[in-house]
Amino acid sequence: MRRIMLVTVLFLVSAASGRADDFVYRDRLLPGLVKRVPDILKTYDEKTGRLGQGIWICRDQDAMYPLAVAYATPGAGNRYHKDSALLDVIMKAGDALIADADAKGQWVFRKKDNSTWGSIWMPWTYSRWIRSFALIKDDMPADRREKWEKALMLGYTGITETQFGRIHNIPAHHAMGAYIAGKALNRPEWCKRAADFMRKVAAAQSEAGYWSEGGGPVVQYNEVYVEALGIYHVVSGDQRVLPHLERAAEFHRHFTYPSGQCVETIDQRNPYEEGIRSGNAGFTVIAAGRAYLKSQWAALDIDNLDADRLASLIQFGQEGPVAGESSGESPRTFVLTEAGRDNAAILRQGPWFVCLSAYTAPIATHRFHQDRQNMFSIFHDRVGLVIGGGNTKLQPAWSTFAVGDESLLEHKPGDENPTFVPPAGKLFHVPSAAKLVREPAWGLEMTYGPETCRVRVEPRDDRAIVCRLSASTTSGMPVAAHLTLLPHWKETLRTGGGTRIELGEGPLNLSAAQVDGSVEHAGWRLILPASATLQWPALPHNPYRKDGHAEPKEGLISIRIPFDPQHGECEVVLEIVK
Repeated sequence: MRRIMLVTVLFLVSAASGRADDFVYRDRLLPGLVKRVPDILKTYDEKTGRLGQGIWICRDQDAMYPLAVAYATPGAGNRYHKDSALLDVIMKAGDALIADADAKGQWVFRKKDNSTWGSIWMPWTYSRWIRSFALIKDDMPADRREKWEKALMLGYTGITETQFGRIHNIPAHHAMGAYIAGKALNRPEWCKRAADFMRKVAAAQSEAGYWSEGGGPVVQYNEVYVEALGIYHVVSGDQRVLPHLERAAEFHRHFTYPSGQCVETIDQRNPYEEGIRSGNAGFTVIAAGRAYLKSQWAALDIDNLDADRLASLIQFGQEGPVAGESSGESPRTFVLTEAGRDNAAILRQGPWFVCLSAYTAPIATHRFHQDRQNMFSIFHDRVGLVIGGGNTKLQPAWSTFAVGDESLLEHKPGDENPTFVPPAGKLFHVPSAAKLVREPAWGLEMTYGPETCRVRVEPRDDRAIVCRLSASTTSGMPVAAHLTLLPHWKETLRTGGGTRIELGEGPLNLSAAQVDGSVEHAGWRLILPASATLQWPALPHNPYRKDGHAEPKEGLISIRIPFDPQHGECEVVLEIVK
């Protein structure tokens, strides 16, 4: 605990002595955390020690961590510092975890929908539990401290002996927790084991700054690696991970939309999410990471950070200089190149932001590795993301192109173990190869089974961008392009054919005549070929629900444009009308 608390005190002092161009934020953190403590305590059950609302899950106890930071951190106006009543709440919260654990120190992985996913040393909960213990252990009565030590020793023995066999975000987070556990529980061999694994994690990073969990980047989960390595660096002093954190921060600076959301186009795990990413303490240890956070918090506002994020930043966050403008600043073109191959591009021209992905991967039978099917996205500063939305499974209507019978791949209600791969040779909805092209306009050339399909994207001016789509159509199989559009709930959708409807849960399947060459929604208009049809909602497969079902709000508007030998190419114009 002394090591961690010393770091915190030193960081608190740094705000007063920082340079004018430093990223300084810490004086706003503790008051924000103090404000959030009452809301956490409202969910506390004194009889059971459980936190949270609704169906109880072990992750509800994660909230003990911000309580522990509030308890342990001195500061003006912090009425919770060394408060005995709060200490009792924290101790009972840990006792509730002990009561629910099995003989290995694992908990049933239960979600709020009451689905269960086996037993697990829940990484996010264990790391918060050990961080809380490190902060309060010197103030715990001997019997309670002994009880916690026994339970944490059990859990981290299992973690350190079994969880460091593969490079993945969960073991990386476990290793961070295990290093802190080694310090707090006087187990230096755990620190060594965790440090050795963290160096393997760092070495596994792509030259482009991400950690792959399938084929290519995972953007959101990349933040887990940054947090794990960053906190590990703070508590260990290991300088060797800093270059890897620098590369990761630059990766996120490139692949974040101007409004603060992750660029989903290259992400093999998560589709687009509307929320602004807050970053984490791992970004604070390098200048590029602080530059990223400064930009993100300008959009989000630091006062909107949640209690857990505030607590981590109070305990581990650093202030200091920010990196200067990178090649990621507008106007720009950034190409992500690995081993001499161009795998993705960001085009920033005026208010337009375009991402092109040439990442391909075989269809995974694992539910959490999504099909690399949605190959480009278009964002505009005035209206946000319009075309894109990311990748999923069992949904060809999300594919930039599909060759074959699209009905052969669909989600079946209630199916917990679906077959994710379509019948061989009958449907090609992910490209087997893709090439990023620069001339005569930026775009992609992709192989779908027997066909070659192309996308070209070219801004015309600040209010219009042109997409040219084409396909070879030589196999006799059906060929179609799909444009996936971000829905705006309860806003009106209009078509050239006279349809005018407020977008909601009700499905829409509009014929070519009903679309009649145009769709307008949420401040933009698409000018389409006469053959285009519209489907709403094109639902994803949600891997985080056991049966994979998705709600309408998770869907995308899908425009389908068929091709044949007489109609092998078309032009689509996206106009901003807001």
